[in-house]
Amino acid sequence: MRAIVGLWRWRHNPLRRTTDLLESWVALTAAVLIAAAAPVVGVMTGALSEQALLRSVHQQHVERHVTTAVVVRTVRRSAADPDPETVAARDAHSRVIADWRAPDSSAHTGPVVTDLQSPRPGDHFPVWVDRQGTILPRPLDPLTASTHAALAGFGAAAAFATLVEGGRRVVLWRMVRRRYARWDRAWEKSGPDWGRTGTGS
Repeated sequence: MRAIVGLWRWRHNPLRRTTDLLESWVALTAAVLIAAAAPVVGVMTGALSEQALLRSVHQQHVERHVTTAVVVRTVRRSAADPDPETVAARDAHSRVIADWRAPDSSAHTGPVVTDLQSPRPGDHFPVWVDRQGTILPRPLDPLTASTHAALAGFGAAAAFATLVEGGRRVVLWRMVRRRYARWDRAWEKSGPDWGRTGTGS
């Protein structure tokens, strides 16, 4: 809005300089790009991200299978751990030695992280594995994928708007520097003679 007001104000002003009009046009162009192009960039980025993530979701659900693991014994926790994030993760999850079977019917035993608060030998809990029985993270669900895509779109729109605004500021900074340089050259030509008797004669 300020750019439009600036263009209108300088349209017929006798004191208008070319740089004043150019500054207003730069500001108007940046405003139009931010208002019109940034949302388009965000929507396109979000749509492309969602398509890629949903393909990944589908592939993960095809390749990963849920099976039941049985607790064999718990794993003793380390008493000395200065990392508070690791401590918080331990509070929410327990590490155990468990048995499970892969989709190909092969038997496996190994350390597994479980959500059981107080696991005891013989407790059952679900785990995600590949066809060979390797423990894998839970596959991404479509809602989470859509949420990540929306965040990616919002981030892309914000980054585009920031880039445009940064470009506008750089252009104006260069214009102001050129204006000051012209003023300095004009001052060097006429400034030293100001106030002297007979100047201009």
